[in-house]
Amino acid sequence: MAKLDLHCHSTASDGALPPAELVARAAARGSRMLALTDHDCTAGLAEAGEAAREHGLDLIRGVEISVSWRTRTIHIVGLDIDPDCPALAAGLRAVREGRVERARRMEAALAKIGIHGAFDGAMALCGNPEMIGRTHFARFLVESGEVKNVATVFRKYLVKGKPGYVPHQWAELADAVGWIRAAGGVAVIAHPGRYDIGRQLQEELVQDFKAVGGEAIEVVSASHTLDQTHKFALLAARMELLASAGSDFHAPGEGGRDVGLTQDLPPVCVPVWSRFTPPRATPVAAN
Repeated sequence: MAKLDLHCHSTASDGALPPAELVARAAARGSRMLALTDHDCTAGLAEAGEAAREHGLDLIRGVEISVSWRTRTIHIVGLDIDPDCPALAAGLRAVREGRVERARRMEAALAKIGIHGAFDGAMALCGNPEMIGRTHFARFLVESGEVKNVATVFRKYLVKGKPGYVPHQWAELADAVGWIRAAGGVAVIAHPGRYDIGRQLQEELVQDFKAVGGEAIEVVSASHTLDQTHKFALLAARMELLASAGSDFHAPGEGGRDVGLTQDLPPVCVPVWSRFTPPRATPVAAN
């Protein structure tokens, strides 16, 4: 079990824990390296950095950018970024501006099936009003008693083809990768096992990603089965991509892996942290 986690979220986006508390939770579980990768913003990095220094943890500054690719929404993580890079900051600002408008359309869609007050309810659970998203709507529906848990809300209401889903145009793939590279970071395809695309489209996504400067893929993820982990390890090796590992932690009890620790990468992988400045060794658990 590796003592690292290169994908997690705080209240700066749709996580349930403030950045400092998130870092403390990871450190308490023995983590040595943590990347805070909030959706479309870097607002939590300063607080997380201070907490990381207190706990002796290596904080990797990150972000997760929402991207539209061939009518599908995918996520690109940026690792080891400079959050003050003007190109990145301007790009993220443009992505955030569409979130509130999408949330209003989600409210209208849910109202059509008799669920009212969803926007105000979701906003009340949102630590950063610019970052309102589907997870906040899901938590509102759980707290209001409509559905028993967040996973069920997504499955029943908030994914494509369900009544609360609304399409939205996010950043272009080339733009998102370009912002990350301009900020000195490494672009990573997040949780590829979550995208409902076949093998051919998966290959085309990776090819398009590499063509615009993408360098890595998340091999280990809480979203992945063991078979998927091995599948993406082989894909990374064949396509000459670096491999990343992350929990995609949002909140205690919301499913998946807790923050701070991930499964080891398969031996065939070249770890993404070898590209960080300076390069990092793998933080591993003691035997």
